[in-house]
Amino acid sequence: MDLGLTGKTALVLGASRGLGAASARQLAAEGAHVIAASRSGAAPADGMETLALDLADPDSVAALIDRLAGQPVDILVNNCGGPAAGPAKGQSRAAWQAAFDAMAAPIFAITDAALPAMIANGWGRVVTIGSSGIVQPIPNLALSNGVRGAVAGWSKTLAAEVAASGVTVNMVLPGRIATDRLAQLDGIKADKTGASLEDVQQASRATIPAGRYGTPEEFGAMVAFLCSQQAAYVTGSMIRVDGGMIRGM
Repeated sequence: MDLGLTGKTALVLGASRGLGAASARQLAAEGAHVIAASRSGAAPADGMETLALDLADPDSVAALIDRLAGQPVDILVNNCGGPAAGPAKGQSRAAWQAAFDAMAAPIFAITDAALPAMIANGWGRVVTIGSSGIVQPIPNLALSNGVRGAVAGWSKTLAAEVAASGVTVNMVLPGRIATDRLAQLDGIKADKTGASLEDVQQASRATIPAGRYGTPEEFGAMVAFLCSQQAAYVTGSMIRVDGGMIRGM
């Protein structure tokens, strides 16, 4: 299937590794010109334009916003790292503020900067990578659950505002995808419980109907589809890529 992305320009945040890298590679494979933004400024594949971006640095975000005024994009994939693990109880105001400032406020501002050109062109795609914790909170990831929940509310609201302009706004919610981030979280659980890493991973896989962790490539394929011409009538959605892990309706 030709997704109709040849000649489109896609800006992917957090593109140097993990889910961002997988999304960038899939969009490039479909013919999009990819701008891969990350703190390291590294490209996940040859042939991509690279951009150094630190979402936690207001000056870095402001520089990207200025750039978007002169170099508009057709597709924006919002992706950011997760905060430190921890419970909801006892989190400081400063911790909550820092998580919001790093994970939510920057993507709100960058999306606002990208939207005028999309609206003027009558075509645009905004895809934000979230977490299954939005639907079913993940134990010991309170900061992530809370802030990503706020992002979900923003995404749904924005989708209705720009739908008539030919711009779609969706979220993709990963379950357990085999990335460095998941390996880190499994390691934390192993250290906390005293179980081996292998036992932790085996127990985790047992909760997934598919019986395995997903691959980054499988996740990236869903992001690319939501950016496609064929997905023009899909907006305001949160699509789970989780092997059936979340059992809610």
